[in-house]
Amino acid sequence: MGEAQGELPIVVLPVGSDDDALDACLAALDASTPAGTRVWLADDACAGPRGYAIIERWMARTDLKADYTRRQRSVGEVAHLDQALAACAGLDVVVLAPDAVPLPGWLQHMTASLHADGAIGSVTPWSNAGEVAAWPRIGEIAPVPAEPLRLAHAAAHMPALLPELPAAVGHAVLLRGAARARTGGLDASSYGSWYAALIDLSLRLAGLGWRNVLCDSAFVARRGEGIPADGDMDRLAVRWPDWHARLAQCLMQDPLRGAREQLSQLLATLGPPEAQGDLFEGAPMAAPRSASPSAQPQLASPNPVRLGEGNDLACVIPECRADDDA
Repeated sequence: MGEAQGELPIVVLPVGSDDDALDACLAALDASTPAGTRVWLADDACAGPRGYAIIERWMARTDLKADYTRRQRSVGEVAHLDQALAACAGLDVVVLAPDAVPLPGWLQHMTASLHADGAIGSVTPWSNAGEVAAWPRIGEIAPVPAEPLRLAHAAAHMPALLPELPAAVGHAVLLRGAARARTGGLDASSYGSWYAALIDLSLRLAGLGWRNVLCDSAFVARRGEGIPADGDMDRLAVRWPDWHARLAQCLMQDPLRGAREQLSQLLATLGPPEAQGDLFEGAPMAAPRSASPSAQPQLASPNPVRLGEGNDLACVIPECRADDDA
């Protein structure tokens, strides 16, 4: 049985090695995501002692339904994420970059976009470092927004046109469970980076008739763009000979220029959001708080989970399992 339409998807956060970015990401996730949302921190043996302490502290006080797993040894970015997605078989999943800063309303608007059209396979929000989904200019990295609440307010007033993207972008992407299952998941044997594996997955989705779209009304900030592993772009070029030309054409023609300008105009003309307005559908309006601990804490998660080498990720989060997404 597939996921109910009103239910928010699972958020999978592959834990990285940048402690400061992780701290900011978890704080923003707490401040911008509805309480009770299922969140999985999946650590491919990347977090060091300080990162682990940040996670423990955050797990102790978050209102999100969070789980944390850690491997004893790394299996690689793509293989690790592919197994995490497989553990959520049949369910819709958002993969959130470990340095992402989601703005209020992000998950609700992305979910609404996915449910708007059964042919949508992936949903990507705006970002300051979102390549083809970048704002205010395509293909450029802008600073993290200085007024995130105001920008989220402006984005929420955008018309839900859901324009097509050449491929999903890795700052945040919502993947439909049924579509993901029919593509066979990520190609961990060919690609070493989530950056390239996501492009490949997006192109396979499109080949099967699914749409990769922009969520006009959501924004997820990021410090910088994702990068491919050595050889990844060459492998993409071999498998998808027209990919680089299609991407270059998109960057030159900028089919989303009008939407970018509309978002900029809304940002300039709309007033600040009301403290508890309808806009963010229950997402907390308080400024993100730091998850950094003042002292080394004891393990505070009520149900801590550790992933040993060779263990099956599917057993970690039972609620991620589904029989069918048809």
